[in-house]
Amino acid sequence: MNDADQSLPYVKPEYPQSEITGRIIAAAQQVHRTLGPGFEEVIYQRALALELPGQGLDFNREVCMDVHYRDRVVGRKRVDFLVDGVMVEIKARAHIENVDIIQTLSYLKTSEYAVGLLLNFGAKKLEIKRLIHTKGTEQ
Repeated sequence: MNDADQSLPYVKPEYPQSEITGRIIAAAQQVHRTLGPGFEEVIYQRALALELPGQGLDFNREVCMDVHYRDRVVGRKRVDFLVDGVMVEIKARAHIENVDIIQTLSYLKTSEYAVGLLLNFGAKKLEIKRLIHTKGTEQ
């Protein structure tokens, strides 16, 4: 962790990929402070895409991933962002619901990624859920 990371309140050694997730959260906080709640999800996606490079992050937006079942592709799902090895899902709802958490964990389960962030811009305060998937377990 470098000196810049220690200034981010979201970076903690106990969190996997803490340096990256801390920078993503800092970018998301800036977007939420600037726009506030009330916009459609795509507006927050576009704003976050403008903010992430300022945190020194490389990303891909709206990435399609194959869903496998018994070693066969049975469908595709779109992930909002892949940011330096972290999957990011965005919502713009009154609050994060269990179905949102389950969806993001399912995306992690069918991918090679272990860490995901679920960010909800629709609430008065930005809602953040860090999610981890280790083969064979969900947290």
